[in-house]
Amino acid sequence: MPELPEVEVVRAGLAPVVAGSVVTGVTVLDERSLKRHRGPSVDFVDRLVGGTLDSAVRRGKFLWFPFEPAESHDHPLALVAHLGMSGQVLLRSSDHPGDRLMRIRLDVDSPSLGAVRLAFVDQRIFGSMALDETVPTPDGRAAGYAGAHLLGSPEAAADGEVRAAAAAPSASASAPAVPSWASRVPQQVAHIARDPLDPAFDEAAVVTRLLARRTGVKRALLDQGLLSGVGNIYADESLWAARVHPEQPTEALSRARARLLLSEVRAVLLKALGEGGTSFDAQYVNVNGQSGYFSHSLAAYGQQGRPCPRCGTAIVREAFMNRSSHLCPRCQRVRTA
Repeated sequence: MPELPEVEVVRAGLAPVVAGSVVTGVTVLDERSLKRHRGPSVDFVDRLVGGTLDSAVRRGKFLWFPFEPAESHDHPLALVAHLGMSGQVLLRSSDHPGDRLMRIRLDVDSPSLGAVRLAFVDQRIFGSMALDETVPTPDGRAAGYAGAHLLGSPEAAADGEVRAAAAAPSASASAPAVPSWASRVPQQVAHIARDPLDPAFDEAAVVTRLLARRTGVKRALLDQGLLSGVGNIYADESLWAARVHPEQPTEALSRARARLLLSEVRAVLLKALGEGGTSFDAQYVNVNGQSGYFSHSLAAYGQQGRPCPRCGTAIVREAFMNRSSHLCPRCQRVRTA
């Protein structure tokens, strides 16, 4: 399943193309990919055509495009792309012959590239697209990351595009103007917590909530109501880096170790972003169909039987819910206090 780094790579690839682009045509090839859209396919098509995509925004693993319809609407809208297990949003030329598993095709007139096509491709059809109404964020901060460059890249830092704080009520008069869509989130995404790379992420509050849980720490990391964007791969890598056992009771974590764990989560996600995400097969690709390379840097996930890079003990694989956990039995021991 695409995780935060994979979705961020896609978002960064789409952002400079879709910003200000006008939807000139929509073709729904498989209505199952509209299962989260409230209405029939004709409604989806009619409302999209002629409208304008303002940007590409991501929170955790969720991607959306703030949207201004050609005709007025009572509430601001967004086009939400839920990638599910195998969904992709690929950037294609307007005369591209088509992808075998394409479910939805959007033709747009981009200010930067002219006529181009966005192809929603999904093998398992767990993903979807939908037009959804947006609601204000409770804290008034930006709803997600919407910079033109890959989050964590030197370009993003240099031109100040990590600017969620600019949407805060306390922002100074000299702060750059923030568009109204920036502090609105689709209703389908509103229940998802902020991710650890979000400039508005409240680490102290998350640590307090984490320590108040009565569960294993890995289960807590995967709870998108607590923090978003951390899937099975990056949870195993972060826990290994912080020397925390996946079944460590959250209530037995110290506040210092909880902060260390969140720090390692950020470090692992940023490293994966720099390498294009984690790829094991052709399903995990960016907008140009290229795979990521972080799978070559994994210390724990999928490394069972290989020596721990830190101590040399063989990494083990243990059953975890309907998946697996990968850990070093020497470095990552359950602590009682």
